[in-house]
Amino acid sequence: MIWNKYSKAVSYQLVAIGFLLSGCSVYSFTGTNIDPAVKTISIQTFQNNADNGPSFLSQRFTEDVKDYFQRNTTLKLVPRDGDLQFEGQIIAYDFAPAAIQRENGVDQAGVNRLTIQVRVRFTNTKDDKQDFEQTFQSSDDFPAAQDVARINNDPTALRRININIITDLFNKSVANW
Repeated sequence: MIWNKYSKAVSYQLVAIGFLLSGCSVYSFTGTNIDPAVKTISIQTFQNNADNGPSFLSQRFTEDVKDYFQRNTTLKLVPRDGDLQFEGQIIAYDFAPAAIQRENGVDQAGVNRLTIQVRVRFTNTKDDKQDFEQTFQSSDDFPAAQDVARINNDPTALRRININIITDLFNKSVANW
């Protein structure tokens, strides 16, 4: 008799969890909330319009966006006219002192900060209420001994900043956060 009460309680909890997860749209454990009618995604090359950004930044950022969406959704990547469409440009690549220190009577950078801004236009062809155009930004601090050339040659340094921007873009577009 006790086992029956316990199994009924567990059954009711599982049913309740199922209703919570099903809702009106599709939920996945990656946090996406994509309408089942959406099957494809197109990501145009993000042009580098930053005055001092490295030449490879456009290609690296675009490929990172594609990789992230392919890893975290089941959407098929198409060259153009996807159900979800991304386009934009890198508008800022700024490397500047973030913390000034006085050493031997001379002011110098203690930490340098690299900041990248990307302007994104997102189009959802299935639901135009979700369309947006927004600037996303991220930065990272580096020791003063690291100059911008060394950072540009370090694939993990730029990737950290890119992933922060891409995560925000992902959350805004398909996770509805």
